[in-house]
Amino acid sequence: MALKILHTADWHIGQSLNGWSRTYEHQQFFNELEELIDAHEVDALVVAGDVFDNQNPSAEASQMLYEALARFHDKRPHLVTVLTAGNHDPAGRVEAPGVLLQKIGVQAVGMVRRQDGSLDLSHHLVPLKTSDGEVKAYALALPFPRTSDLPGLSFSTTVEGSPVVRAVAELYEAAVSQVRAAIGDLPLIATGHLHVAGGLESEGAERRILIGGEHAMPWEQFPDDLAYVALGHLHKPQKVGKETIRYSGSPFPLSVTEQHYKHGVNLLSFSDAGVLSIERLGLHRPVAFHRLKGDGGLLLEELVPELEALGLDSALPVEQQPFVHVDLRPQVSASGLKAEVDQILAQYPVRSAGVSVLRPQTQAPISAEAESLIRLSEVQPDELFKSAFERVHGIEPDAKHLDCFYRAIAEAEVE
Repeated sequence: MALKILHTADWHIGQSLNGWSRTYEHQQFFNELEELIDAHEVDALVVAGDVFDNQNPSAEASQMLYEALARFHDKRPHLVTVLTAGNHDPAGRVEAPGVLLQKIGVQAVGMVRRQDGSLDLSHHLVPLKTSDGEVKAYALALPFPRTSDLPGLSFSTTVEGSPVVRAVAELYEAAVSQVRAAIGDLPLIATGHLHVAGGLESEGAERRILIGGEHAMPWEQFPDDLAYVALGHLHKPQKVGKETIRYSGSPFPLSVTEQHYKHGVNLLSFSDAGVLSIERLGLHRPVAFHRLKGDGGLLLEELVPELEALGLDSALPVEQQPFVHVDLRPQVSASGLKAEVDQILAQYPVRSAGVSVLRPQTQAPISAEAESLIRLSEVQPDELFKSAFERVHGIEPDAKHLDCFYRAIAEAEVE
């Protein structure tokens, strides 16, 4: 009997987009995930971090998670769920209901636990069984590695390379070596919530981790005898380095940069001989997401025809109305463009996902190497602020924003 495992990640329960709740989309995602678990006779569900969107999830977000996990268990009573914390998650709160979650087959791992200097396998090693009770593989459940999880972390200048990447690689190497001594040759799946070198980021959607700016771990650092590495953090579904190291991606667009992604989950199947096959299962998009940008950005007068062409349904309840992100080209009264766009969008059954002003490239791009040589002392603080503000919001800061910035500078100087 084959062992079937679903790999998913980056749920970000509790997320809002431009002030709009994503509750309906999460509910629809969990409904579809439950159907996939049933239809494909799934034996194990692996969630590779960022279960919640922030460190202080609401009661509604927590309730949504627990209800979904209970439903999955009701659908497949022998289902094992491996739930690990990401950099967005409150590690302690992920683990807090652990005793109760284990009653429905959920192993929640928020932090790295050790016993007598070695990894606590009762916490991190999870047997994965088929419906007849036979253990066919194991999961090595490792969460996002925080500084306290890396006792070997050393910033010695005598060793080349990133000390953080080295410490994380050593964590995986030691863990796999310890696990192998306990399970023999059975297939081993490891989780990871980190940025693996070569993975494509979603601009503005993911924080660069690991720690201290050293965020990209080479895929070659994962031990060769791992059957599969179930990754989370990057929202674009992708494989990195080889077929068996994969990000499953987010379940639906969490930002405008994810609007064109093909969201889904990864279905792993281990045959009786332990041979792994991987299938990508697409997810339906609960709410439409449009990016209106024309050819290099819209003029304000072009926005209404673009909206009319969408064929919008005015009968949709608010939580099902499409998201619309508008890209504009620079034009007169740039400081008031966002307000004008919001006024137009308010007349249609859509929800604004943001407005960007596309600036033409006025000079040759600066190489990353040349840019790194620019001294911070040669750049005024307000120029850095203006540049960062425009990059994030698509418009220049107005007098109100600059006033707040200068007041913050003054307060910092006083302290």
